[in-house]
Amino acid sequence: MNTDKAYAEKIASEYAPKETRKVVALRKLDNHAKLPANTFAYTFGVITALLLGVGMCLSMKVIGDGSALFTALGVIAGLTGIAGVSVNYAIYKKILERSKKKYSADIIALANEIAAE
Repeated sequence: MNTDKAYAEKIASEYAPKETRKVVALRKLDNHAKLPANTFAYTFGVITALLLGVGMCLSMKVIGDGSALFTALGVIAGLTGIAGVSVNYAIYKKILERSKKKYSADIIALANEIAAE
């Protein structure tokens, strides 16, 4: 077996122009359609979870001076955080549905091309 020839072919294949396959394009398009919903859900979820945690810390007098004002602010912040975390999934589904509707024609056309081959 000629290992030099195999090595040369391997190196040449790394530098050859790559063809974009339709399956890769379909996967990229699918990821592109889901990206806005995922970005929103993670960002909004982290922010509201942090708000919930700060509210808990204020209401349990871990941070703040322990006055009634900070306790009330903690309860309000905590309830706001709970509300945000609770609606996060519903908002995510709405954004995902809108984004899928926007890209559905391109994805279906590309998927049908792949299936026809």
